[in-house]
Amino acid sequence: MTERANKSSGRVAFQLEEQVAHLLRRAHQRASSLFINQLSTHHLTPTQFFAMARLHEKGRLSQNLLGRETAMDPATIQGVIQRLNEKGYIRRTPDPMDRRRMVLELTESGQGVVQSLIEGAIQVNDEVIAPLDDLERNEFIRLLHKVT
Repeated sequence: MTERANKSSGRVAFQLEEQVAHLLRRAHQRASSLFINQLSTHHLTPTQFFAMARLHEKGRLSQNLLGRETAMDPATIQGVIQRLNEKGYIRRTPDPMDRRRMVLELTESGQGVVQSLIEGAIQVNDEVIAPLDDLERNEFIRLLHKVT
């Protein structure tokens, strides 16, 4: 266990450098900094890029499904969609099967932006895991999937 009991007092010692939340925050901070640098030319946030990347990958999706596909709550995805729509990167149209539901798709401009950023996103991914060897990289990704 990462927390050690102090034998004389029976207390558990707290060591910040061994706390999962702290380590994940530091890793996230590093990855986000690298990623935000890649996105800055298009004035996108990571959440906006991830929504666009999922639409690029899957095609047309409802706003609700896009939120679930990108692990964003309804309020967050609504704001992301509004900003992407204002930038002209996505199009919102009523679902022909259910006019109450909006269907989202990338515009031609949005497709171009995503395609121009994908290589940079891959480079950021590679840079984040660069300190790991191939076996460690695979295990790290596997473990991240397990805890998310």
